[in-house]
Amino acid sequence: MDEDAAFCSRCGKATGAPATLSVCPPQRLSRPMLDKKIAGVCAGFARYFGVDVTLMRILWIIAALFTGVGFIAYIVAWIAMPRDYEPVATTVPQRT
Repeated sequence: MDEDAAFCSRCGKATGAPATLSVCPPQRLSRPMLDKKIAGVCAGFARYFGVDVTLMRILWIIAALFTGVGFIAYIVAWIAMPRDYEPVATTVPQRT
């Protein structure tokens, strides 16, 4: 059993070691100004929900064309969502 294990792997009893939680900072819903096509609404929702931007744009177009609510929701989100000028941290593989 590992020294930092909080529970026994066989019986499930607490070992006395404190459980460590990896807490990520809460994701804020905002419009990224560096990754936008029109207003950044789809890019902001895609980043918030952790999905691809293209998928979010396709879903938004489907909602707009088939229900009509998408157009109004886009305008409301455009007005209500704050702008985000900070670049999103991305990892770039280094060449060896």
